[in-house]
Amino acid sequence: QVQLVESGGGLVQAGGSLRLSCTASGFVFSNYAMGWFRQAPGKERKFVAGIDWSGMSTYYADPVKGRFTISRANAEKTVYLQMNNLKPEDTAVYYCGANRRGSHYGNADVYSGWGQGTQVTVSS
Repeated sequence: QVQLVESGGGLVQAGGSLRLSCTASGFVFSNYAMGWFRQAPGKERKFVAGIDWSGMSTYYADPVKGRFTISRANAEKTVYLQMNNLKPEDTAVYYCGANRRGSHYGNADVYSGWGQGTQVTVSS
């Protein structure tokens, strides 16, 4: 059973940085691509970043390109999201998901194991 726990969120001023972590259990982590999504109040869950099983290929939504970096440590069963130059519009609950297909990174329907999420709030 895919289980994921997100952490690292918080309150930060615009221009600041945060590093989110997502720790996995219950499945062979290195066999799965991973992704980060975010959901603002009243909005749908949107793709932020994805990474293949090896960590060699990464994918980003346009609003975060050049500011966010996704990475993974398979030995630690953890995927990270480094967020720099944060903006108020980045405020959302951030979720990670496991992608067994290793494709269609932007489609939330191919992911499983959504955790409780971690709140990121960016003040202006």
